[in-house]
Amino acid sequence: MDNIGQGNPGSLSGTWKSSGIVPMTLTFRLGEEEAMGIISRVTFETKGKDVLVTYTDGLLKGTTIRYTMLSPDAARNELVTLRRIRW
Repeated sequence: MDNIGQGNPGSLSGTWKSSGIVPMTLTFRLGEEEAMGIISRVTFETKGKDVLVTYTDGLLKGTTIRYTMLSPDAARNELVTLRRIRW
């Protein structure tokens, strides 16, 4: 496991546009994720090409979402594919 630090989004850092079931814009920054204007506190952990995002508050508290990095500007999980639109 190559942990990038609890608050550091590492390769997910920046703003992304999702395609899939629910198209939206997501921003990952130090210790948080923003989606649809809602900011959630999260931790980040990397395992190879995967970045695990664990929510520490709000409706998703305790939930971990795994994003697999396809390239520096593309990631996916079981529901959506993300394309980076801003660093």
